[in-house]
Amino acid sequence: MDKQRQQQAYENYVKQKTPVHNLPVNMAKAFAAGGVICTIGQVILSFCEKAGLDKDISGGWTSMILVMLSVLLTGFGIYPRIAKWGGAGTLVPITGFANSVAAPAIEYKKEGQVMGIGCKIFTIAGPVILYGVFTSWLLGFAYWLLKISGILS
Repeated sequence: MDKQRQQQAYENYVKQKTPVHNLPVNMAKAFAAGGVICTIGQVILSFCEKAGLDKDISGGWTSMILVMLSVLLTGFGIYPRIAKWGGAGTLVPITGFANSVAAPAIEYKKEGQVMGIGCKIFTIAGPVILYGVFTSWLLGFAYWLLKISGILS
């Protein structure tokens, strides 16, 4: 009987500590957060184009400014709070990638330039880069094979 009571107490403890998620609310928050980031990007893009830059150059500046803003907000501890609220809406855009590189650099700087920042900076972003590059290579190789075999012209 004692073991059964212990098991019940443990199950109650787990239920109490397990966070409850509301999927529709989380999706709405992610949509809103991602939408705000994209709106900021569009404002930057429009500003650059109005300043006389062509579309490609404006897009480059927009990406760089969004990355810079994300890194600054990460450094000041603001972006993690936004990401906690907005979830995937803040992680999917380029700002989320910049945050995933900057956060470990800030966290591990106390371990030194080489063993801290140098070794740990890509702990989160590394797999994304690795699989992105590998998938791009694989698709490029498949495209090349289809081109030389005459299937694609």
